[in-house]
Amino acid sequence: MANSKSTEIALRVMLVDDQPDRAHLVETQLNAQGFEVLSTIPTASGLLFQMEQLQPDIVLIDLESPDRDVLESLSIINNHNPRPVLMFSPEQDPQFITQALEAGVTAYLCEDINPNKVKPAIDVAIAQFENFQKIRRQLLDTQSQLEDRKFIDRARGLLMKQHSMSEGKAFEMLRKLSMDSNRELGDTARMVIQMLDKNSTNP
Repeated sequence: MANSKSTEIALRVMLVDDQPDRAHLVETQLNAQGFEVLSTIPTASGLLFQMEQLQPDIVLIDLESPDRDVLESLSIINNHNPRPVLMFSPEQDPQFITQALEAGVTAYLCEDINPNKVKPAIDVAIAQFENFQKIRRQLLDTQSQLEDRKFIDRARGLLMKQHSMSEGKAFEMLRKLSMDSNRELGDTARMVIQMLDKNSTNP
């Protein structure tokens, strides 16, 4: 019987470390623990390009003096293709740490990366990232539902006004149109609003 571990997919890591000796130790430890280190770079200057090309599962960053350029790159990544980012840095300025987290850093540790403790730190960062993404999706779903509700209410109001319908009849018509056209109710409401607004401006 095959070992189940052989079917596991290794997490792909990008390492940004400005100390070559430490980076080598970290990479060796990660490989020994089953990670796949895609790239090790000494600065964050090419971070966006590298991430676009390699599509890592997680990014580890340990820089002596991380700057605004690093945070700007991470912010772009977080907005377009978010992924766990674990940052190690001696920088303990609360303002910088807040900015780093706002830019998309999943976990920020005010210490140098420790090759022997890096796996637990990665596990925590991934768990935090997945939880944040779940909350983010829930928020987006709630916002979408509220937006749909506004259009549904408006479409229902227009049907009631222009076709002398009761509130219940107008909603039933929207629901039937939605089922017949195989559209979401919010999309159907938008379509109805567009048609009724057009009719009202073309006597």
